[in-house]
Amino acid sequence: MKHVIITGAYGKIGKEIAKGMAKLDCRLFLIGRDSGMLDQVSREIRSYRPDCICDPFTADLSSKQDIFQLASKIDVPVDVLINNAATAPRLRMETSEGIEMQWATNVLGYYWMFRAFSEHLLKSENPRVVNVASYWAGGLDLSDPEFKFRRYNNDQAYRQSKQADRQLTYGLAEVFKGKISINACHPGDANSKLSNDLGFGGSVSAKEAAKTPLILATTNAGLDNSGAYFEYGAPSRCRFGDDKDQIKHLLEICDAY
Repeated sequence: MKHVIITGAYGKIGKEIAKGMAKLDCRLFLIGRDSGMLDQVSREIRSYRPDCICDPFTADLSSKQDIFQLASKIDVPVDVLINNAATAPRLRMETSEGIEMQWATNVLGYYWMFRAFSEHLLKSENPRVVNVASYWAGGLDLSDPEFKFRRYNNDQAYRQSKQADRQLTYGLAEVFKGKISINACHPGDANSKLSNDLGFGGSVSAKEAAKTPLILATTNAGLDNSGAYFEYGAPSRCRFGDDKDQIKHLLEICDAY
């Protein structure tokens, strides 16, 4: 049985990823901040996969403290970590730890989840990490990642966070080369609260959008590659991976939080 962690498990795409993983012999750890929504997703999954083990865990994925506390509660090897949680508030918000919300959730949350669960992953025979990023990416400003000095724009903040997710993938894949397979992907444009907050609808169903993360989580594509970026089920060249200095600086900044 594989042990699989999915963050943002009750969002439109997260739920479909969870349903896809439930078809396999997996124990699912479903992570999010709303316990009621997590319980609902767990019941949905068990309604058509009664043999699936679903463990909902409530955690604030913008909080370093919550994430490391979560890691202390899960005492089994982790075979797959799917970082999917994301947010795009229209107004600038800060977490309880005083960090701008998008940077904390979309970037540091991915980084902290990886760091908190790296030992769990290393205990697995073939560990893999899937970072759900986006093709809607760019404009990363490491001199002001939290929009403390720039005027906040949620679209700009989202795009820079997804660039950072892709670059974190390349940087961490290099550090853990030969030990953990780490890849990023664009899932697909599903109509969701997040896309609506950014002013978009959706061009594909959530089930269709979940296909690429599921390919990386379940097939050899996710093991044979590491430090790769996928779109629509296939590897795609990413220009952000060429900036080694920026990737190094990003890792240093994330380490410092």
